[in-house]
Amino acid sequence: MTRRFLFVLGSSRPGGNTETLARRAAEQLPADTEQRWLSLAEHRLPDFEDLRRDGEHVRPPAPSPAATLLDASLAATDIVIASPLYWYSVSGQTKRYLDHWSGWLRTPGVDFKATLAGRTLWGVTALAHEEPEVAGPLIGTLNHTAAYMGMRFGGVLLGNGSKPGDVLNDTGALTRAKTFFAQEAPLARFPYER
Repeated sequence: MTRRFLFVLGSSRPGGNTETLARRAAEQLPADTEQRWLSLAEHRLPDFEDLRRDGEHVRPPAPSPAATLLDASLAATDIVIASPLYWYSVSGQTKRYLDHWSGWLRTPGVDFKATLAGRTLWGVTALAHEEPEVAGPLIGTLNHTAAYMGMRFGGVLLGNGSKPGDVLNDTGALTRAKTFFAQEAPLARFPYER
């Protein structure tokens, strides 16, 4: 199967450290690998409204940004969440995108969970801390999302940078970026599963 990567950019500004690191990793993909880059700042999703009532799932028609992101997510073999580390987890825009997955799970005619099962979820983030363990909640969010969906989890490529372009000084992150997408991603599991 030809791999099709969807890069979901969760920063509020273009060209930040997280996007820069994601693009460095993407440069290593084979030339025939399809890449689609969608900025959540440009494809603004409304807040997710959970409309479940008494077991009934009522869904309004999908607004255009949601339809674009849904179609792109369904078409991808690999989804890369490129979100800066905000308060130890994903950005608000990224969280809103993941919240919409809840609605897509219940959208009639869309086998969202079955379609994504077996595909791979990746993460890329830049953080302004020297201690990588502060990204634990972000990593947990993405791992648990992949586990719930029956997806593979490729892990999170961490880079360090606060000011624009700082991540280019993180030689360790740039080295890891060269082989990040080449690894075989295991099926995601919740940490408490045996």
